Amino acid sequence: MRVSILIISLFFLVFSCQDNNKDADQIANIDVNLNIARFDVAFAEARPGDLHQLKTEFPFMFPSQFDDAFWVGKMSDTLQLQLNEETIKQFSDLKKEEEEIKQLFQSLKYYFPTFKTPRVITTTSDVDYRNKVIVTDTIAVIELDTYLGSDHFFYEGLQNYIVANMRPEQIVVDLADAYAKKYVSNAKRKNLLDEMVYSGKLLYIKDKLISFKSDAEKIGYTQAQLDWVTANQEQMWQYFIQKELLYSTDSKLPNRFINAAPFSKFYLAEIDNESPGKVGQFVGWQIVKAYMENNDVTLAELLNAPAQTVFNKSKYKPRQ
Repeated sequence: MRVSILIISLFFLVFSCQDNNKDADQIANIDVNLNIARFDVAFAEARPGDLHQLKTEFPFMFPSQFDDAFWVGKMSDTLQLQLNEETIKQFSDLKKEEEEIKQLFQSLKYYFPTFKTPRVITTTSDVDYRNKVIVTDTIAVIELDTYLGSDHFFYEGLQNYIVANMRPEQIVVDLADAYAKKYVSNAKRKNLLDEMVYSGKLLYIKDKLISFKSDAEKIGYTQAQLDWVTANQEQMWQYFIQKELLYSTDSKLPNRFINAAPFSKFYLAEIDNESPGKVGQFVGWQIVKAYMENNDVTLAELLNAPAQTVFNKSKYKPRQ
């Protein structure tokens, strides 16, 4: 009996790998005309007399509430000059980032055929780490001064869990996350399970869009943090069940288990000191993976499936 189960498992594994390879081949052949516009460089090199030309070329980079005098002053501002210098030093070119973004856009076109390649623009933002990338239907803005490296002196004073992902390698991850949020149904989330499954859907889409990135990079963990949540998955799940948290509407729960944080808050000293933040995201990711593995559903159907349906049909049961 065990031999038969093993043979069947191997059968599905082989065909799954064949399907994945087929998808990868088709994605690689999708044409994407990507050209990254370096507004950060153009602004750094501009003089007051160039302002009109800059505004003509990048009109959406000049909000109407700021007059020309503001931008002229910014051209000689000491902090802006330092931002320019450090950003251009770190990103003298964007060859690696451009290749990864191209792969992301190819995957977006494959899984979401209506996707149109946006104009990609790089800029600086006075280190606005809460808005590292901004995407619309037509443009994608990358604030390069939020990706200078976790040990950059600009980030002194920020908490470690924030600066940990202010690295060049995370640019395409943040872009993938921003686009995933455009496609996943953003229905009102009433309880912790809703939050978990929503986060899980975003991470599952990142599995598809940036398969060349590690799971740790997709969720914004170190490998050690990913190893911890993987090893402690059953204990975390038992905690959520025993404390009856899945259907709780306590407004504090997202900050305890979903949002980025130094650690998750189980209120158990031996766990809190070791756990990373966002453990609810990780658990939601595993629920969504189980749902997709155990049901014949498309990606499009997943995006709109209610959290309760995803959970019920996932047959999720973590084991050590």
